[in-house]
Amino acid sequence: MSSADDLVAELARRGVDADDSTLTRALYSSDASLYRVLPAAVARPRHRDDLEAVLEVAAAAGSSVTMRGAGTSIAGNAVGEGIVVDTRRLDRVLEIDTLARTARVEPGVVHAQLQRAAAAVPSGGLRYGPDPSTHTRCTIGGMVGNNACGSRALGYGRTADTIVEVDVLWGDRTARTGEVETRLAAVVARELAHVRTSFGRFSRQVSGYSLEHLLPERLAVPQFFAGSEGTLGLLREVVVSLVPEEARDLLVLGYPSMVDAADAVPAILGGVAGDARIVACEGLDARIVELVRARGGAVPELPRGSGWLFVEVAGPERAGALSSVVAVAGALDARVVGSVAEAAALWRIREDGAGLAARSLGRPAHSGWEDAAVPPDRLGAWLRDFDALLREHRLDGVPYGHFGDGCVHVRIDFDFSGGPQAFREFLVACAERLREHGGSLSGEHGDGRARSELLPLMYDETSLALFAAVKHACDPEGLLNPGVLVDPRPFDADLRPVRPVLLAPDLAAEVHRCTGVGKCVAPAPAGVMCPSYVATRDEKDSTRGRARVLQEAVTGALPGGLADPAVHEALDLCLSCKGCLSDCPTGVDMAEYKSEVLHQTYSRRRRPRSHYALGALPRWARWGAPLARLGNPALRGGPLAKLAKVVAGVDERRSLPVLASPRFRKASAVVTGRLSAGGGLDTPSPSGSGYSSTETPDVWVWADSFTEYFRTGPGLAAIGYLEGAGLTVRVIDEPACCALTWTSTGQRDTARKILDRTREVLTPYVDSGVPVLGIEPSCTAALRSDAGLGVVTLGELVTRLDLPLPDLNGVSVVAQPHCHHSSVLGWATDHALLERAGATVTVVPGCCGLAGNWGVEKGHYEASVAVAESHLLPAVRSALEADPATVVLADGLSCALQLDDLAQVQALHLAELLGR
Repeated sequence: MSSADDLVAELARRGVDADDSTLTRALYSSDASLYRVLPAAVARPRHRDDLEAVLEVAAAAGSSVTMRGAGTSIAGNAVGEGIVVDTRRLDRVLEIDTLARTARVEPGVVHAQLQRAAAAVPSGGLRYGPDPSTHTRCTIGGMVGNNACGSRALGYGRTADTIVEVDVLWGDRTARTGEVETRLAAVVARELAHVRTSFGRFSRQVSGYSLEHLLPERLAVPQFFAGSEGTLGLLREVVVSLVPEEARDLLVLGYPSMVDAADAVPAILGGVAGDARIVACEGLDARIVELVRARGGAVPELPRGSGWLFVEVAGPERAGALSSVVAVAGALDARVVGSVAEAAALWRIREDGAGLAARSLGRPAHSGWEDAAVPPDRLGAWLRDFDALLREHRLDGVPYGHFGDGCVHVRIDFDFSGGPQAFREFLVACAERLREHGGSLSGEHGDGRARSELLPLMYDETSLALFAAVKHACDPEGLLNPGVLVDPRPFDADLRPVRPVLLAPDLAAEVHRCTGVGKCVAPAPAGVMCPSYVATRDEKDSTRGRARVLQEAVTGALPGGLADPAVHEALDLCLSCKGCLSDCPTGVDMAEYKSEVLHQTYSRRRRPRSHYALGALPRWARWGAPLARLGNPALRGGPLAKLAKVVAGVDERRSLPVLASPRFRKASAVVTGRLSAGGGLDTPSPSGSGYSSTETPDVWVWADSFTEYFRTGPGLAAIGYLEGAGLTVRVIDEPACCALTWTSTGQRDTARKILDRTREVLTPYVDSGVPVLGIEPSCTAALRSDAGLGVVTLGELVTRLDLPLPDLNGVSVVAQPHCHHSSVLGWATDHALLERAGATVTVVPGCCGLAGNWGVEKGHYEASVAVAESHLLPAVRSALEADPATVVLADGLSCALQLDDLAQVQALHLAELLGR
């Protein structure tokens, strides 16, 4: 075979889904590391036999094979120049044996998926022990590859400790595991004394191959296979042990610094006796917590300090054990976290550590020197030396991690503007100093491209020769993940470029926010991000996938730059939901990036029809409002409606929204008694800015375009509710648009002009101190984020003024928070308000799938419905079947239209629920 096309053709002939398109190769050129290696092709096996086909085709072509799970590798061991194998479709939990407490799974099973299956066993809840921070998306195969550990390895062990059996297709394609076992045992037999003294010295000695598992007295090839980073064989199935789920209590200890926290670890580990044990002992730096607070995230109460240890204890005597830990911990302050919700919130911050740490310094911080480990009694000394090395090299880093295991994660603000030399000097210096502490270059992420070259600084020549012999015994042709562990690539080769070559420096800096941690590829996310990926499970439809393609474009790797078809294919199913803005730990804002890409692509060029029609919807609505009574019947069906859809680029299966008659501002004048005898609006606003204090109300209501022209009911209901509470309410009579539709379609010059006008109109009202109420959440969010205006939501206003609430006891509410409400404004206030009123609230995660103009555009209908079917429609159907009186709450116009269009459900706005 002479080309990637030949590879793909042969794989297709063997029934394997494979692709070598520009888009796909760009998507898989990076993982969560600093490295970029463009693959020849990507294979996505659906059956275990496909792996054999991949290896045979690769051998015939002389191509390498690199296994990849969720692509969250920080060491660069999930990228390769040959065939990259995405295993996520091999995702079956094949068996759970409750008597043996084991699970047999395929390599693409996600950790959280296995946890759900184990917890659901009839005889009592079980769990899979290792608990990586990426548990919502990391695959079991990836965990085996890196010997992943996670926060609770103290209590439940590493991945290697859980492996009972493996089904591996070894690199030579013909040998069975028994034959390979004989070969491996013979390799180690030549150096038994050396292996006994050099390997398995402490739990986090993960670097290199774990040869201690090949000693004759404990020969266990399945455990040895863990941590081999895809260099020896392809995992087809694995049997892992499970443990009973148990109650655990969380103690948080505060210290002056992370070094002080590290010093306390040995005493803490020895401070528990009796029928209790420490399950986790995790370190967290204050700078990570401060970033969460700065982004508006909720942080439960923490003890005094600038560094914390999270100590989790299990067992019947855990209450006494917590007291024992506090007594020996030497902490500034301590707190036992009694609330399950607070404990979960703190663990979420810890889980997001990698992404948060990347943005916690003055300049972006990177992986590279990521997870070195030392024996726990050396942790404080190592951190002091490491801090000195950072200062010596004029760098900064945010340490955190598995302190109870001696494993420290860190992101460092490397400056690559002058090339990689400074990066190389620092890593070599760290490796040399780490050797003095008896440490391991990797504590759980593997060596990969980041550290394999440094192995001679940790191991002697005998150990390195053993590694080469082991590799040859399993993969004699060197097909599997070459450049890793044996015959390594230089660690400063293949670094992902970050400097833009196009005239888009601001966009380039922003798209490189994505570090690949992959929270967006969780199959069952708890938040909004990323709705299209949840629906399609295609990497190109994830926030990370889109960011990777944009990174390729701004650094010149894509020939067409931002106008390259690969960029627009990747962005096509981005709903601009802004879920990534709040849910991505690094704060990626793909909606903003998409807007900028569309702006640059279509500047002075002809745009898609939908941009002219739907992108300027408020303008068309304003012009059409006087004819609403005549035009609405025609828009509900018939030839005119069909023609309008064609002209506007709207899918023919979509219904068109009808215009309100009368429009909101005129209808509200009747409600508030501001309609003059002549039929005009009797407003308190003089000419000029429009704002006047001659009649100052208690609340101003801003008439956004959607409330003004399409869905007036919520605005009128808000006025009725507020005036019923004794407030004086007035509607701002001057038109003021948030420009959201222009922004989302990339018409940024027009959007800026509209926003400038809107700021001029609304600023006096906002500055007056009288609350300005927004009704439509997407428009309210746009004013806050794009115009910097402090318009409030109804939930915020009711809470701030402590207004009376209706009695909602016995009322069941299924709520679909608008995406922008969740990601920009925050929906927690509304949730708390509903519960305070007595309602039973079910919050639907994810997006409704309409997302403004996106869901009605031609070509998006199927994806829009699939997004709605991910969470919203099943939740609504289930709730209404159980109780037909359930209230379906959807403040956003898009959400309400989607429910009406796809489920024939009339949703209420919060104002309508409070005021009815």
